[in-house]
Amino acid sequence: MKYAIIVAGGVGSRSGDSLPKQFHYICDHPMLWWTLKAFCDEDPDTRLIVVIHPDFVDYWKNLSENDCPPHTLTSGGSTRKESVAKGLALIPDGIEGLVAVHDAARPLASKKLIREGWEEAAKHKAVIPGLQMSDSLREGTKENSRSVDRSRFFAVQTPQVFDLRLLKEAYAKAETALDEVFTDDASVVEWAGNNIYIYDGEPTNIKVTYPGDFRIAEDILLNRKQ
Repeated sequence: MKYAIIVAGGVGSRSGDSLPKQFHYICDHPMLWWTLKAFCDEDPDTRLIVVIHPDFVDYWKNLSENDCPPHTLTSGGSTRKESVAKGLALIPDGIEGLVAVHDAARPLASKKLIREGWEEAAKHKAVIPGLQMSDSLREGTKENSRSVDRSRFFAVQTPQVFDLRLLKEAYAKAETALDEVFTDDASVVEWAGNNIYIYDGEPTNIKVTYPGDFRIAEDILLNRKQ
């Protein structure tokens, strides 16, 4: 069994608009539609769960189109950790399988990337896509910094894919981690004592964040159609 939790709980403050970015149209469809379609195209049997900001649940219900891939909708929490936990709660305990957690703001994940995530997670149980850094890196402050070895660093993407029981157990443990700040699901799983395997990410799997990113995403999608 395969599940994909799509985290769409943002409010769009950095995109320059009061409307959350996941509802903005790219190539005639809302960005969230493209994100769901990416997983459905790779495997229509993947069960999709969308975690959305509670203020926009009804908005998405009215916006989602007839051809939108089938999905279960739930409202999110105040943090990413809480939102993912709400998505996980919809998956019955005791089921064997895999679960991917993916940002709604990454609508360009290819079928190849998603498929590799499932395949690697079946072998390694906790995997994330990453890109090795090509830029030179420095560590420190503006006033005092030093060069670091860029070959030791990766830019992390989603989907992050896990053995379902492992992720549920990690999130159950993390309920007691009140002072910990978790930036993604891999950090929760790592905190719970598990190793994270990195598989190759994709340069085109961008996170649409700023106004100019929408134009880049449209160009990538249009090129794929040609």
